[in-house]
Amino acid sequence: MHRHLSSLRSKNFVSRKRCLATVSSSIIAQPPFPEPLRKEFPETVPPLLDYRILQATSKPGRTTLTKIIKEYINTSGTVLDLSLPYESRPSESRRPDFANATDSCKNVVTVAHCAQVGSEHKITLSSGFALNIEDSKSKGETIIITCAHTLEEIRQSPLLASASATSKKYTGSFIVTGSGPSVEVYPVSRVVSALPRSDLILLSCPLPVDAINSLPISPYPAHKDTAIRAHFVAQEKPDDSGWMPWIGGTWGKWHHGKVLGYRDFAGRETEPGTYDALSHLLFTPLPTAGSSGGPIVDEESGAVIGVMLGTRMDNRVEGVRGWGVPSESVFEMFSLPGLEGKSS
Repeated sequence: MHRHLSSLRSKNFVSRKRCLATVSSSIIAQPPFPEPLRKEFPETVPPLLDYRILQATSKPGRTTLTKIIKEYINTSGTVLDLSLPYESRPSESRRPDFANATDSCKNVVTVAHCAQVGSEHKITLSSGFALNIEDSKSKGETIIITCAHTLEEIRQSPLLASASATSKKYTGSFIVTGSGPSVEVYPVSRVVSALPRSDLILLSCPLPVDAINSLPISPYPAHKDTAIRAHFVAQEKPDDSGWMPWIGGTWGKWHHGKVLGYRDFAGRETEPGTYDALSHLLFTPLPTAGSSGGPIVDEESGAVIGVMLGTRMDNRVEGVRGWGVPSESVFEMFSLPGLEGKSS
């Protein structure tokens, strides 16, 4: 575990940027690995979410998308002077309750990026979850991890590019919480860090203390065939069982699945316990629209072992598979426990 992190975080490593994680805008626009299939993106936004997000976008005091996108680029590869606790075997109270509808709404949130120009608007949605960072909580911040590609999608939208000087433009990023039809929309204050190559971004949001629960996250990669639960999202209640009312009239489910294996950035098969980079995680079943950015949880331990990104064609034999990033990558944005705030 942390084979590459240990070498980079030696006593001689003083920069706040990782050479391997720092990317240019050209790399951000053109990922070095095959992109996940984008068919899992929702074509429309549920009416209640659409209405409430547009309401929030027009309110003063929010951070604009222009600033969010600039921070996304500038913080790419930044290692925070914060540590993320290792929770490979969390206590019972820290584990998500897979059968509790209220817990489902408090453990996973909706992340929305919105641009309204004149009478037109675009909203991109993903899932996200809070990280257990005490230093941020003391400052009134909640750190949310989610996928970066929904921000990239709206960043490249013709709607933003075509905005004229005379058009009224309202933009922002938001964390949406609630239970069932109840919706609370909170503006994202800033981007904390990002790993565009891994499709990850950390957002800071001043959420109420009891708005959501943080999830325990493990730095250790799960082995092939490990039983998992992945939080899926649906706009309408599917026919199969287990779906519970989620945020803004949508439905959520902790779906059973398993780890299928790992790939490096070149698409080559890799395995835990070797010196190969575990850049991406393959899993079943295929995630639903809006699930990207949500957690993949080890069913036995209750710890997050990955973040969903979408689906992709693995090969002609295996076909399309769930595509994510192992939680080991999340720790690349944080100092090792006990080393935070130290430069040498």
